[in-house]
Formats: sequence, C-alpha cells, structure tokens
Amino acid sequence: MASSAGHGNSEDVGVNSESFPPLSSGDTGSPSILSTSSLLPEFTWSAADRRLLDKVKCTLEDASTKLQFLINYGLLDPGTDETNMASPQLIFVDGSFAELAQEMADYIQVGEQVKPLLEKEQREEALQVIVKASHFLNSVPEKEFTAAYNLLIHLILQSKEPQKCLPTVCQNLLKPITSSPTHGFTLASNALSTIFNLLDKNNPLRYNVFMQIARFVRQHGQFELLKPRLKNLEVWLEEWDVDDEQQRRLYIEVAEAASEAGDEEEAYHLLLKGLAMFDRDDQEEITSEEAQKLSLRALRMAVTSPTRFDFQDLRALPTVQALSDSHPVYSQLLDIFTEQDLEDYNDFKEEHEGWIEKEKLDNEKLQRKMRLLTFASLAASTPNREIPYANIARALQIPSEEIEMWTIDVIRSGLVEGRLSQKQKVFLVHRTTYRVFGEKQWREVGTRVDQYKMVIDHLLGVIRKGQTDVEAQRERDQQELERKMVTAGLGGSGRQGDNDNRRRGQQQQKQRTDDDD
Repeated sequence: MASSAGHGNSEDVGVNSESFPPLSSGDTGSPSILSTSSLLPEFTWSAADRRLLDKVKCTLEDASTKLQFLINYGLLDPGTDETNMASPQLIFVDGSFAELAQEMADYIQVGEQVKPLLEKEQREEALQVIVKASHFLNSVPEKEFTAAYNLLIHLILQSKEPQKCLPTVCQNLLKPITSSPTHGFTLASNALSTIFNLLDKNNPLRYNVFMQIARFVRQHGQFELLKPRLKNLEVWLEEWDVDDEQQRRLYIEVAEAASEAGDEEEAYHLLLKGLAMFDRDDQEEITSEEAQKLSLRALRMAVTSPTRFDFQDLRALPTVQALSDSHPVYSQLLDIFTEQDLEDYNDFKEEHEGWIEKEKLDNEKLQRKMRLLTFASLAASTPNREIPYANIARALQIPSEEIEMWTIDVIRSGLVEGRLSQKQKVFLVHRTTYRVFGEKQWREVGTRVDQYKMVIDHLLGVIRKGQTDVEAQRERDQQELERKMVTAGLGGSGRQGDNDNRRRGQQQQKQRTDDDD
C-alpha cells in the first residue's frame, strides 16, 4: 500500500473538535506501520514529553503508540486536556479516490470486480463491492489492521451516501478480529472511535456509530471505558437532532451495558432517562409492553437498592404511574416505599402473603430499608426535634438494645443527622430528609415557621423591653447628674458671699479705730 509521506496528490481529513477519545486502555502489541492513511492526534507536547520522544527516537508514524505508552506508564494522565481535547485529528491519504479504491479492492481480493466499475466512474457501486468484502480486514496482519481500516473509512466518507456503508463496517468491527485475539478489542475500538471522530459533530450518523460503540463495549464488558464519555451524551443527542424513540433506544442500550458491568446506580439513572422519552400524551405508548417492562425493572431496582431512598423521580414518570393498572401490587409496594412506614409494609406482606418470595425479592433487605425510611419519617414529623427512645423502638419494631445500632445506620445513610442523648434517652434531630413533600409536609413547615415566629417575636419583645429600660435608666442618670450640678453651683455662691461680708466688716472696724486715734 502507498506511503503516507504526503507526496503527490495528498489530502488530509480533519476531525471535529468534539472528538471521542479511543476506548482502549492497553497496548496493541507491535506498533502499527501506518501507511496510506493514519489517525494521528495533534496535541501539545510538554518539554519533558519531547525529550522522552527524542530519546526513544519516536517517528511520526508511531507517535500515537508512544502516547499510549506514556499513558500506560503514568507519564501522561489520559484524563487531562492534552488527550481529551486533542483537536483536530487528521487522516493523511495519498492518491485519488479511484487509485485508493483500487488499492483497497486489490488488498481485500476483489480488485477484478472493482476495476471495471472504477473505469466507468461508478464510484458508489465500486464502494459497495469493497464494503461487502470488507470483513476480510478482520483477518489481516495486526500491523496492517489500523492502516487498512483507516483507508476504508476514508473511502466511505467520500461517498454521497455513507449511511449505506457504515453499518456494515461497524458490524464487522463487532465481530472477532481473528488475526489478533489478544489485541482485537483495542484495534476494533480505535477503528470505531475513528469513524465517530471523522463525522461532523452535527451529523446524525454519529448516533448510529455511538450505538454500535455502546454495543461493542457491552459485548466486551468494558463499560468503565465508556462511562466518562456519557457526560457529553445529552449534548450529542441534541446536536444529532434524533427523535425520542432513538434517544430511548440509546439510553436503554447504555443502561444494559452499565447493568451488566455491575454499575447499578448508573444503569438506574440511564433507565429513567430512557423511560422519560416515552410520549406522556400517548396512552398507548406509555402502556405498551416495552414501557411496562422497563418501568417494572426500574421499580425493582429502586426498591432493592440499599442506597436509594428517594422515589419521587421514578413515581413521577407516566409509564411508572401506569403500573397501577398493569401491576397493581408493585405499584402499591412503590407507594409504601415512597411515603409510608414499616407497619404499612408489614400489612402489605400479610395482605399479599407469599408475593415477596414469588417475585424473588429479598424481604430482609426490604424490611431493613423500610426501617431506615420509617426512622426518617419519624424524625421529620417530630416538632420539638427530640425523639424518645421508646418512640423509636415502637416505630421500628425493635428492642431498645438495638436503638443505637439503627440510629448509626440511619445517620450513615444520610437520611438523618443528629446525636443520641443517653442521659435523657432521646435522639436529638439536627437535620432530616423529607421522603415526600406534599400538603402534609407544607402544613408541618407552616407549623414550624409559626413556632419560629413566636420565638422571634418573644426575642424581639425582650430586646425592645431591654432597650426601653436602658433608655429610661439613661434618662434617670442624666437627671440625677443635672440635679447634682445645680446643687453644687448654689453651694459655691453662698460661701463666696460670706467671705465678702467678713472682709467689709474688718475694713469698717479698722477705719473706726483710726478715727478714734
């Protein structure tokens, strides 16, 4: 196959900045000798990276392999912007469409069928023959696999109707790579990522490719490699402008992959997003067999999860509400977990004796969860924020010796915050979570607001009285000071008059004595 040195009639194809980083996390074995076309991420190397690349004499052809080396050995974090924001990515090709198509046809041993079509300039028909025989690439030597698939992808993207060819190629990549059983997953995942990245970000074909990527990841049990990309999924779906049914299919597919990988929390959230795609105004759709089956699955996941205590988002879905007709017992169970307590659950068990076991639900786990939820309800409904031990034991139907253990469990679950007072035999509530927030809860909030208002009014009254007392005392002190000042002024004037009178008397007496002489 021709060299990728960029001579002659060469061209390059850029990849949109909204790229999909390769799913693979391991080495592909021998470095690929990239020829006619090669996927080369254009990224910014640090000085240290450049020195390392120079030291190992990294060439342009194996730069991507060296990048994987850096990631594998912890020299570059694959979660950093240097890898995730690698943009643009390029495929370098050398030759016209006819030349490249003939070269690919010869490589997969259909050259004789393709040659006359190319001579008649029937490009689309020639490409159809090549794509039909492209399963041959799954058996080519490992070192030629990436170059060959990149060339095939380039040819398909030159077609007027690439949507006719891409499904076949994606299906081939989901099949075993017989030439490399060890590194087949990495080779195929890189090829799928290349297809995704070379499509424009608004191209609806990206939806189909991503669906195949999700199936591929599910097939190989590698959901953890796909999970970091899911944060972009809602934006992508909006860019692809796909309808609700397509969105639902994708969410359900990814949810299946998450569930099979053991990530029940992610699977639950994806399943709810899928259920939300059913048309709430179409009664036939929300009561369909698919909708009810998925809703029942979500309900079971919610009530059996040891960490899920909020069911409002689930119960708000029209498809789940429709379970009240198709699966009334499950609907009743959901109502109990949403807003009722342990006593109601026990009544439910008696009413539907043997149903829990028949549906293969774990009664012990359900009962434990109901005790935690009942504790939360008890804390939320206690006005004075103090719950006597006796009330806890009665509501949870446990002996007093287990109160501390259950208190620790409910605090760990995040439903309640507080502390035990062993001296007073009460649990002091600092914060609690409302399981539902309806009319009853609004009344409770109103009652507490009134209580707080009374306390604040009392405090304001005390403060105002204190201010009045201070002002009155200040006025009395001022008056007393003025009285003392007035008294002090009158006393001073009387003493001065006595002194003047004594001096005048002495002068008169002296004058009479002189006259007498």
